[in-house]
Amino acid sequence: MALHNDLGRMGETLACQFLSKKGYTILQQNWRNGRNEADIIAKFDNTLIFIEVKTRKSEFFGLPESFVSNTQKKAMAKLSEAYCTLKNIDDAEIRYDIIAIILNKKQEKVLHFEDAFFPEI
Repeated sequence: MALHNDLGRMGETLACQFLSKKGYTILQQNWRNGRNEADIIAKFDNTLIFIEVKTRKSEFFGLPESFVSNTQKKAMAKLSEAYCTLKNIDDAEIRYDIIAIILNKKQEKVLHFEDAFFPEI
């Protein structure tokens, strides 16, 4: 497995731990529908949250949260729609978050951006 994949998996694990400590319930990790994937699907109160995790070793090339593309945002909207249809969920509020992580030998920084984007299909 490529090193960037290992870093991404470590970031997703760290994000799940972070969310659990905040009282979120992790429903799914790496949930796929077709070619699209949600890194984390969580629930907090009556809100269903679809979370994109971006992990980098440094901010040298930019902030991790800035690497969520419009294509990824649209894919997340389609994923949330498919997830709710498959799970027969019609009464939950939907929210899209980003968790940005800087992870290296000297630093472990986790930032949670709630309501980070509002995708259009």
